[in-house]
Amino acid sequence: MTMMNDTHSQLRQLSTQDFASFGLGDVAYVRPVEMDGTTAFAIHAADGTPLSVVADRELAFAAIVQNDMEPVSVH
Repeated sequence: MTMMNDTHSQLRQLSTQDFASFGLGDVAYVRPVEMDGTTAFAIHAADGTPLSVVADRELAFAAIVQNDMEPVSVH
């Protein structure tokens, strides 16, 4: 429990800028978007920067993993 409290305390002390860049090189998220009347999947960096749009979810996850990042779904 002490380790969790230490981590929680450290996260609360992050500056706004540090928090915004937290996980930037490690995490990318995928969310469905509509393009030309069909569903596609947008890939975004942890800070929300658009990176790419691909035809299907599996391809989005594969692209993220191939770039040594962890994919996360956003609904």
